[in-house]
Amino acid sequence: TVIQTIQMGVPIARVELVDVNSVRMVNAYSKLTLREEPMLLMEFHGSPTGVKEQAEMVQDIAGEFGGNAFEWAERPEDRTRLFTARHNAYFAAVSSRPGCRCITTDACVPISRLADALLDSVREADDSGIPYFLVGHVGDGNFHFGYLIDPDNEDERSRAEQLNHQLVSRSIALGGTCTGEHGVGIHKMDFLREEAGDGAVRMMRSIKQALDPKNILNPGKIFSL
Repeated sequence: TVIQTIQMGVPIARVELVDVNSVRMVNAYSKLTLREEPMLLMEFHGSPTGVKEQAEMVQDIAGEFGGNAFEWAERPEDRTRLFTARHNAYFAAVSSRPGCRCITTDACVPISRLADALLDSVREADDSGIPYFLVGHVGDGNFHFGYLIDPDNEDERSRAEQLNHQLVSRSIALGGTCTGEHGVGIHKMDFLREEAGDGAVRMMRSIKQALDPKNILNPGKIFSL
């Protein structure tokens, strides 16, 4: 639905994905009664007539792929109720497994490869046995898994890290990027080299050394000097 909506040029303002695990966790955390199915939360901008046409077009597209239970919210309080599921997903997830820690991911792929990236990553997460949730700013091809692990269980931590590596490698192979919005930091230095190449990283390093010769600005991040 997202792929076809974006490729048809519907001027949609934002599209948020909330998977069934997230919906279930948010219902328990926020005392909501949302249908426990995958959700797409969409926002349209424009004149009343334009918004109505956009919404009807997207509803028709979603219907082709089995979408149902459409709910259109015009009042601010109704919109807030729907988007609560997205905004509270992290806190709801962490609360669903007391004492857990969340290993979060961040990747982005071209819209045309969004389904490929998500479905394979979901299959791997399901097979791992680790509780997880999935949300995303999917109108941009950007998504996040959160793996809920026991911090004292090294096997769970190792499996979650492996899932993260597989997800990011897949996204790069599909023409995407290792980080959609959270940055490279420390954890994705090797992925930056895989994605951009050693030559590009050398150029970044040269610029860094020219502008920050004492290495006092966010030292040790993105790439090593």
